[in-house]
Amino acid sequence: MDLPFDGAISDFLENDAPDDVRKAIQDADKHDMLSESYPYDERLSKSDYKDHMEPLQEELVRMNADVQKSGKRVVVLFEGRDAAGKGGTIKAMTENLNPRVARVVALPKPSDVEAGQWYFQRYVEQLPTAGEMVLFDRSWYNRGVVEHVFDFCTPRQREHFFRQLPAFEDMLVEEGIHLFKIWLNVGQAEQLRRFLKRETDPLKQWKLSWIDVEGLKRWDAYSEAITETLRRSDSHVAPWTVIRSDDKSRARIAAIQTVLHGIDYEGKRPEKIGHIDLNICRGPDIWDA
Repeated sequence: MDLPFDGAISDFLENDAPDDVRKAIQDADKHDMLSESYPYDERLSKSDYKDHMEPLQEELVRMNADVQKSGKRVVVLFEGRDAAGKGGTIKAMTENLNPRVARVVALPKPSDVEAGQWYFQRYVEQLPTAGEMVLFDRSWYNRGVVEHVFDFCTPRQREHFFRQLPAFEDMLVEEGIHLFKIWLNVGQAEQLRRFLKRETDPLKQWKLSWIDVEGLKRWDAYSEAITETLRRSDSHVAPWTVIRSDDKSRARIAAIQTVLHGIDYEGKRPEKIGHIDLNICRGPDIWDA
């Protein structure tokens, strides 16, 4: 089977990955947790995941119905390194929701027209109307991290973004939009393991891009950009929720709980939502580069 990018992911593992990352992947069983700082040694079992997820799905449906009925507007941003689990978490959050109410936005590279607009403009056009929930699979924070790491924007453009950002998000919240910002954080070895799995899976190879390949070489640059972005954009009005996503199941549960706890809706049952695991889900203080 032909590998995408001439097997560049496997080549990175063999020739360029840090020694500790390579050893962690090569020595581990497929179920082992690779990050020494992750607070759990084993992944959540399928049965425990199902037990947690079933009541959460029921609560999501209740929330979804209330958003439509009451005219609430909800925005959930999902950010994180490549392979951190954004798509899977969004899928888990929306799988039972009314697609007329819950909409996923994953914008491509800006067109020539969009590149000439105010940076936030194309995101504003995707904001929810009354009775709608929008989930962004990556967002305006591209400028703070990805565009910066790959020199897709100038330092001046990035500084302009950070100057305008607080007022922009303040306006969204003041307008009555329920804004959630979720950062999924995955360890270096786990990210590479997920890329290796995609590389050999013909059903998932489409998820890989040249940015993923090049991004492996820029782990430290990503870390610096993420650290700065979280520091400069976490606020009382629009705080970040950082979730350690080395275990996808735990991360999905925590993300759903974060949204459900953060919004009032008719028929809400807090006991069904449960307590958020603060070992993996808190503010930027839990961020681990």
